[in-house]
Amino acid sequence: MTMNRRTLNTALAAAALGSMLPVSALAQKKLVLGFAQVGAESEWRTANTESIKSSAKEAGIELKFSDAQQKQENQIKAIRSYIAQKVDVIAFSPVVESGWETVLREAKAAKIPVVLTDRSVNTKDDTLYVTFMGSDFVEEGRKAGRWLVEKMKDQKGDVNIVELQGTVGSAPAIDRKKGFEEIIKADPKFKIIRSQTGDFTRAKGKEVMEAFLKADGKKINVLFAHNDDMAIGAIQAIEEAGMKPAKDITIISIDGVKGAFEAMIAGKLNVSVECSPLLGPQLMSAVKDIKAGKALPKRIVTEEGIFPMEVAAKEFPNRKY
Repeated sequence: MTMNRRTLNTALAAAALGSMLPVSALAQKKLVLGFAQVGAESEWRTANTESIKSSAKEAGIELKFSDAQQKQENQIKAIRSYIAQKVDVIAFSPVVESGWETVLREAKAAKIPVVLTDRSVNTKDDTLYVTFMGSDFVEEGRKAGRWLVEKMKDQKGDVNIVELQGTVGSAPAIDRKKGFEEIIKADPKFKIIRSQTGDFTRAKGKEVMEAFLKADGKKINVLFAHNDDMAIGAIQAIEEAGMKPAKDITIISIDGVKGAFEAMIAGKLNVSVECSPLLGPQLMSAVKDIKAGKALPKRIVTEEGIFPMEVAAKEFPNRKY
């Protein structure tokens, strides 16, 4: 009995002390971030997920994470669940550009700020999100185009290009194509003879490249792949067709993942345009700023380079993904 009284007295004392504590001491509850990821379709995406998870841990932010397996309806479901859970901030990398208005309006009505990472959305109302952080995909396409134009400037006759596009309707697929075409259209010798989606995956990249080779074989001079994983799949198809990747067919891809550097060191890939997946620290900093009421720029662009095969071996030890 005495024991119970003592426990009760202790509890009452603690409650009284709690009511006297300053608000700041009581408000030490963790910030909660709901993050809806596209999936795990490539080395890039895996590195992106790892960066977000480890940065949230380091920043002391509670992360609710979901993997949409490259399906928009799964992402929308995840965002709605974050709204229901009243998280502090929602962030996501949209699978495709369109079809987000309704769910973004729901988040706005619930007064939950939204951050877009890596990919943007197509909306007339840009008050539906706070900021979009990530790469300039159009510029990545331009970099790929400029490299090709420079490399082939002395070549006489047509340069036949096949293109492995990313996921249909996704921002990187639309923009990388646009940037690349913008540069090569200045010279009519550059011709895209085939263009098809490889869905950003290695397996689909190989499958589509096999079809390109069956149709056009020796006519193909250049492969432009919207990401490294598709390029690596395509390299396999080129070798199985008895051709030499990076020699018989010049190969340009985008991302700059370790697998691409290994392919360049092996002499099988000519160049990779960097697209950094390490957005975690930047995202956590933005989440804290939003909650502190600080204004953020509408667009935060990641700084990136371009790596031809000649520098791959030297640069490889510096790669973090």
